Amino acid sequence: MSNDFYAISIEPYSAIIIKICRAYTNSQEDFEDYYQEVCLQIWRTRNNFRGQSEWSTWVYRLALNVSLTMLKKMKNNSKYFTSEYLPSGLTENSQTFSDEALNHLYDAIKRLSEVDRGVILLYLEEKSYKEIAEITGTNPNNIGVRIKRIKERLKKILDGKVN
Repeated sequence: MSNDFYAISIEPYSAIIIKICRAYTNSQEDFEDYYQEVCLQIWRTRNNFRGQSEWSTWVYRLALNVSLTMLKKMKNNSKYFTSEYLPSGLTENSQTFSDEALNHLYDAIKRLSEVDRGVILLYLEEKSYKEIAEITGTNPNNIGVRIKRIKERLKKILDGKVN
């Protein structure tokens, strides 16, 4: 992978790649594997991009698909992800994951179904329902209802009302 391709086509989207990979992993090792695999798949499939959507939509969709595929292949690991484990050079728009509330939110998000994790991450990125549907391959008419249910479930998890 050339440095130019990485700098132009991946690095500007690294924050969402990090968020998605973090939501689907429990250990530093898994996170690094997911992140690396997402970057590799973006590079491998770059010629398949037809411009029918934004490049960012392509990156989101690939990151979600790679994460879901890898999740099915990998065993659950009991290690927890912390902010100190971000690969060197990677930041989330200069923010770290040291905020305890953010860590609790990610823990709650990890308790959602695999697809719901992707939907709520995209919602938190302020993507439109149409974009979320396009990225996740679902019906845009159902996204609003799904997000409402996800938010209710997250609230219950965060309030300790769901095990």
